[in-house]
Amino acid sequence: MHMPKTDASSGRAKRLRSARNAAGHRTAAAAAEAHGWNRNTYASNENGYAPYSFAKAKLYGDAFGVRPEWLYDGNAEGDDAAFAVGERRPAELVPVIGRVGADAEGAVLFATGQEVGDLVPVPPGGSQNAVALRIVGHSMRGLADDGGLIYFEDQRTPPSPDMLGQIVVVETDGDEVLVKRLLRGSRAGRFDLESIAGPTRHDCRLRWAAHITAIIPPYQARRIIRSGGI
Repeated sequence: MHMPKTDASSGRAKRLRSARNAAGHRTAAAAAEAHGWNRNTYASNENGYAPYSFAKAKLYGDAFGVRPEWLYDGNAEGDDAAFAVGERRPAELVPVIGRVGADAEGAVLFATGQEVGDLVPVPPGGSQNAVALRIVGHSMRGLADDGGLIYFEDQRTPPSPDMLGQIVVVETDGDEVLVKRLLRGSRAGRFDLESIAGPTRHDCRLRWAAHITAIIPPYQARRIIRSGGI
C-alpha cells in the first residue's frame, strides 16, 4: 500500500525527475538500468510514493550531477546552485541542425520544415553557439560512427591557421556545408578539402570553417538526444 504524498515528498520527487531529465535519461526505467538501481524502488522515489533518504539523495546526486542538499530539501542558493561543479543547467540545450556522412562526400543535409528539432546538451567547453550534426551511415567510420553526434561552434568565421590539417566543418562558396580535412590550397585564399572517404576537392573557396568541438558515440548520443523531429 502506497503512503500518501506530502508536500515535501512531492517536491523531492519533482526535483529528482528534473535532475534525471537534465542528465539525459528519458525515463525512470532508463535511469535505473543505466545506474544499476532497482527499477521499482527508483520509480517510487521519483513519483513521490516512497520518499527517499538523504543517503539516497547523495547517490542520485552523484549520478545526475546535482547537489544532494537540493535534491533532498530544495536547499540551494541561486538557479545554478543545485547543479554540481562542472555541470550545466537543463536549460542549456542546443539544436541538432542536420545530418552528415550519408555519402562519401561528407555533405551536411540540413533539416528543413521542422517545427521542433532535436535538442542536445551543450558539450563540455561549448557555448550557446554550439550546434550538433547527427551522423548517418558509415562513410565517416574512423572519425564518427552511425548514430553519433558531431558538435561545432556555429560562429561563421573564416578558416584560421590552426585548422590546417584538422577535420572541420566548412561552407563552400557553392552553398555546400561539408565535414572535411582542411589543407592549404595552391594559392592564397584557396583550400583543399580531403574526404574521409572519397576524392579530395582542390582549391575551394570557403565562406567559413569551424572546429569540431566534440564527437559523441552512438550509445551516448541515444541517451542525450531530446527528440523533436530530425
